[in-house]
Amino acid sequence: MNTETIRKIVGMFLLILLMIIGMSKPMKEYLQIPKQIVLFEGEAVRFPTAALPVQATVKNAPKSIEVQRQTHSLSIKAKQSGEKKMVLEVAGVPIKQVDVKVLPTLKVIPGGQSIGVKLNTVGVLVVGYHLVETENGKKSPGEIAGIKVGDIITGINGKKIEKMSDLSPFIEEAGKTGKPLHLQVLRDQHSFTTKLIPLKDKHDHAYRIGLYIRDSAAGIGTMTFYDPISKKYGALGHVISDMDTKKPIVVQNGQIMKSTVTSIEKGSSGNPGEKLARFSENEEVIGNITENSPFGIFGTLTKPVENGIFTKPIPIALANQVKEGPAKILTVVEDNKVEQFDIEIVSTIPQKFPATKGLVIRVTDPRLLKKTGGIVQGMSGSPIIQDGKLVGAVTHVFVNDPTSGYGVHIEWMLNEAGIDIYGKQNKKAS
Repeated sequence: MNTETIRKIVGMFLLILLMIIGMSKPMKEYLQIPKQIVLFEGEAVRFPTAALPVQATVKNAPKSIEVQRQTHSLSIKAKQSGEKKMVLEVAGVPIKQVDVKVLPTLKVIPGGQSIGVKLNTVGVLVVGYHLVETENGKKSPGEIAGIKVGDIITGINGKKIEKMSDLSPFIEEAGKTGKPLHLQVLRDQHSFTTKLIPLKDKHDHAYRIGLYIRDSAAGIGTMTFYDPISKKYGALGHVISDMDTKKPIVVQNGQIMKSTVTSIEKGSSGNPGEKLARFSENEEVIGNITENSPFGIFGTLTKPVENGIFTKPIPIALANQVKEGPAKILTVVEDNKVEQFDIEIVSTIPQKFPATKGLVIRVTDPRLLKKTGGIVQGMSGSPIIQDGKLVGAVTHVFVNDPTSGYGVHIEWMLNEAGIDIYGKQNKKAS
């Protein structure tokens, strides 16, 4: 037998041995214990150790972490916030070090209410071109000036522009004097200036800039949560984009208000359904909007809101604590009554950094399926609750399967809202 053959046999033997070890019960139990554990105060986690007689010690932490060795498991209970190192031993031999991070208790009140949303943009948003009929043919002064759909006009001749009516005096003046307008434009977070010369419409003799513009947007969604202490809230779970430009709306300010669901357009494959709701200018404003981000809209409540189901705050779950299985959502399908409906979390990605679409969910509740067909537009932001904890929010529906869709982990929405999940403020104060 030559050396090459011996080497192959030994290699094959080692490979088979590694596979056997990897599939063994002790190895599986060992791998189930992560290198880092994050818990909230009062929470406990248990790991099966029937085949692996593990002992655990936490040095200098008699109050913060409690470790109990039971017959077939190892239990770790968080008692006080802080960060400690736990050493796992088998027969007195250290085999693994685990970082245990205990976070201060955090509870918020889940939403589910249908809300009307009104956003006021920074400056005025360009949503299209208008051809001005001049004596020399049809032209768009805005297009000639290099303005693109999706641009935001924030200033003219050094003056701030906040709404559409702010433009008229400048356009009239430029028409009379023949002097160009000096526009300050925001495009993809970059600002630049350009010159625009208004042209006279040959029919009504009015000067025009050849652009369709908009200074506000409105729609409906669902409240996800609010913090009873700071009054900070989060809703929708995804960014609001302009219906024409498809770009995220850059928010100057905005308001949320109560809304009433009037009817449901049932969803079907290839045709997403929709909640039809009403709210008007004189509807009761319940909060402001300070941010429109990939994780939803955020701001502060100015008036109390109730969902009739949860009157007290409930715990939250971090992204790595959510598991596959049954859960519930809170949403409105008629008038303004918040109801609970059954869903299943089909998959969850234990994301370490903020990202959207961390959950895949499926509606299983027969009554909701009959009423809506599954997930419909306007349901975005509906809180997802699992084992008594707020774990996420509904965000998108699958176009070809309205019974299923995506969700975002609540950890990232809370983080975006400026709510201190990780105890950083407590650390600064101490």
